[in-house]
Amino acid sequence: MSVRVLLIDDDRRLQELLKTFLEQNGVSVVGAPDGTTGLQLLGSGTFDAVLLDVMMPGMDGLEVVRRIRSKNGVPVLMLTARGDETDRVVGLEIGADDYIPKPFSPRELLARLRAVLRRSKPESIADRLAVGDVSADVGTREVQVAGQPVELTGIEFDILIALMRRPGRVVPRDALLAEAGRSDVVVGERTVDVHISHLRAKLGDDPRAPRRIKTVRGVGYVLTRDA
Repeated sequence: MSVRVLLIDDDRRLQELLKTFLEQNGVSVVGAPDGTTGLQLLGSGTFDAVLLDVMMPGMDGLEVVRRIRSKNGVPVLMLTARGDETDRVVGLEIGADDYIPKPFSPRELLARLRAVLRRSKPESIADRLAVGDVSADVGTREVQVAGQPVELTGIEFDILIALMRRPGRVVPRDALLAEAGRSDVVVGERTVDVHISHLRAKLGDDPRAPRRIKTVRGVGYVLTRDA
C-alpha cells in the first residue's frame, strides 16, 4: 500500500505517533495543526484521503468536512474523542466516510483507512496498475510499455507510480517530491523535471509533444488516460 494522506489534528503527539506508524506501513503523511492550514494544503496538493480531528480550536472538523465536500470528493476519516451518537451521525451525513472514536489503535486506523480506500479508490491500493499501454507492478517494481519491459531508476519508478495512481489528474510538483523523496537523495523541483524528462524518453514519449506525461505549466504533471 502506498498512498498519501493529510492528517489535520492539533494534537502534536498524536500526529507524530500516527506519522511514524503509517509511514512504516507505506502511507505518506502530511500534517496540519488546524482546519485552515489543512484546507490550504488540500487545495494545493494531491491526497488519497484525509484524517480529520473533530474537536479543534477555531474551525472545527465538521466545518472542515463541509468545506471539503463543497469542492472535493477525497475520502475523509474523522477522529474524535466525542462519543455522542448525534455527533457521529452529523459527521457521516455531511460527508465523512468513516468515524473513529478516540482512543484508537494505529493498527485499527490503518485497517479502516484501507477499507475506505478499497471502497472509494481501489486503484490507490492496487499492486498492479495500468494506464493506457503502460503497466506497472508495485511489488516487483517492473514496468512495461506496450508489453515490452522498461528499466527505470528508483526515483523514476516512484514518480511514475505517483502519476499512475491519479490518471488524468494533475499531480503538483510538491506531491511528486513527497512520493519520490528519499533520505539518500537530495530532490528539488529541477531534479523532478530532469527525472520526468528521462522518464518520458524511456516510455517512448516525444519530448517535443509528449502524449503520455504532459506538463501543466507552473503546477505539475499529468499522465493521460488514453496514452
